[in-house]
Amino acid sequence: MTEKVTLNDATTNSGYDLPLMSGSMGPKVIDIRRLYAETGHFTYDPGFVATASCESKITYIDGDEGVLLHRGYSIDELAEHSDFMEVCYLLLHGELPNRDEKDTFVSNITNHTMIHEQLVQFFRGFRRDAHPMAIMVGVVGALSAFYHDSLDIDDPHHRMIASHRLIAKMPTIAAMAYKYSVGQPFLTPRNDQSYAENFLRMTFGVPAEDWKPNPVLTKAMDRIFILHADHEQNASTSTVRLAGSSGANPFACIAAGIACLWGPSHGGANEAVLNMLDEIGSVDNVAEMLNRAKDKDDPFRLMGFGHRVYKNYDPRAKVMQQTCHEVLDELGVKNEPMLKLAMELEKIALEDSYFVERQLYPNVDFYSGIILKAMGFPTSMFTSIFALARTVGWIAQWNEMVEDPVQKIGRPRQIYTGEGPRKYVPLHQRG
Repeated sequence: MTEKVTLNDATTNSGYDLPLMSGSMGPKVIDIRRLYAETGHFTYDPGFVATASCESKITYIDGDEGVLLHRGYSIDELAEHSDFMEVCYLLLHGELPNRDEKDTFVSNITNHTMIHEQLVQFFRGFRRDAHPMAIMVGVVGALSAFYHDSLDIDDPHHRMIASHRLIAKMPTIAAMAYKYSVGQPFLTPRNDQSYAENFLRMTFGVPAEDWKPNPVLTKAMDRIFILHADHEQNASTSTVRLAGSSGANPFACIAAGIACLWGPSHGGANEAVLNMLDEIGSVDNVAEMLNRAKDKDDPFRLMGFGHRVYKNYDPRAKVMQQTCHEVLDELGVKNEPMLKLAMELEKIALEDSYFVERQLYPNVDFYSGIILKAMGFPTSMFTSIFALARTVGWIAQWNEMVEDPVQKIGRPRQIYTGEGPRKYVPLHQRG
């Protein structure tokens, strides 16, 4: 027997039964698809915080318990034992690969890392001081003009080729955006290096000398990719799904996701952490700034602490904290003023009763910003690295949406609060 809830309409003294849906995990959901047809009413839910827009088998989050699962596997285990290519395969295909499947997948990604030579000229159309995210939005959107053989979203083979191309080319595009901003020559990908190694070399290597990978930094970069790979129906993922619901090609959909991620409340949060540390300025100012953060009338906010979804500790932050200290130890930069300030802020916030009682723990953005800063990335690159990692999640969600038999073009409703019907007044009669 189907479970139902009854909605009572006080204006008509009527009752309406609405079916309940159950996922494999998480709370039950009221199915309101027939609500307007049966009652003449919509629901009002700014930000869609209480609305399930789709069914998904990809990522599960329990914010109260601090749980993040990809296809049932905890983020802790994946970050500890897996690598980014394996996580990409898992998100796309639903299962961890065997050895042959992984080798084939890695080979497919590796063979798509180069970009079309004409796209190099596309970069030169931007100003040198253009933000890397501006470049990525433009270049990724332009990929649809170069790869016409993977634009048929109804063809599973086309969708998979487009998926591989986007995952493969994103590090190349991100590294080129950085190189362009600093006036250095582009470096092409190498097929004998891992995904993370290739990105680091294309970003920091120069033609004048050989670039040697650092295993600690490579592992840290790979973990950052894993921890940012997908995060359920967040703003940018919902943007990708909404763009895709119209039948737009995958390159355009991912470009839309990048544009949404650019916002400081979403992907720009780790960049905001570094800007906050700049504002604090010194370890000597930490106590004063923490007091300001506690004052609800003070505009200063402590960035990188707490999370909209996680009411407990961000499970990704636990892994990132360990990685952060490994990187700082490897590079010997713990006494660098900004990083020393960040570590002091972390220590005090974890002990201060105000933050502990409110569960305002350091989140993934706090630690990833510190790591990227220590590795030599300018703050303008932080969100681009986030976009690079999140591409696989966007692609997996987009594929799932395209294959969903009940998906429709997105069309949220509204409460209209404007003027009612009015008569047009000719210009010469208006006062």
